[in-house]
Amino acid sequence: MAFTAINGTGKPNLKFEYSTHNLPMFITGVQRKRHITSHSVFAVHLSRTFILMFKQKLTPEQALQKARHYCAYQERSHFEVKEKLYGFGLYKTEVEQLLSNLIEEDYLNEERFAKQFAGGRFRLKHWGRVKIEYELKQKKVSVYNIKKAIKEIEEDEYLAVLKSLAEKKWNSLKAEQYLNRIAKTTHYLLQKGFEQGLISNAIKELRNK
Repeated sequence: MAFTAINGTGKPNLKFEYSTHNLPMFITGVQRKRHITSHSVFAVHLSRTFILMFKQKLTPEQALQKARHYCAYQERSHFEVKEKLYGFGLYKTEVEQLLSNLIEEDYLNEERFAKQFAGGRFRLKHWGRVKIEYELKQKKVSVYNIKKAIKEIEEDEYLAVLKSLAEKKWNSLKAEQYLNRIAKTTHYLLQKGFEQGLISNAIKELRNK
């Protein structure tokens, strides 16, 4: 099987043969879906790899300017910015230095990002604390800043949103059998990221109406 790498001019400059017959599972994909051959999966992987290899590397100064624009557009986590900088072809030492610069210039502030993320996801998407915390962990935000962000959500407002969501879902299931109604409302609220105990209390109130 032949692969051709493309350089920055758009012209191929490297070609080699490779066999995928004996590759372990994780090389060609977690699941080898029957309708996608291992060869095609490996070809896609190689093409992405070589595009990155031959992509022109930015200087630290160029990367810093792009990172400033990236952070100015909206709040970013340290992890997101770090991944962005590595995508510019920078080395670890350069990335760490630019992160320090962005923090000193106040383009990057993890606590501010966490609070804005938590508040926005709660008020705009009506996420519960469990889902917010999980998503912040995925963005590598520190436990300290996650706790501070979660505390920004007022308890009364939080319970009011939960009650409103529970009531709307409960009323939309009037045609369902009683136990199905409870199960589907519970499942919906768990998916939104609310705590099991609070969900049980909200449903209990609805059942007693």
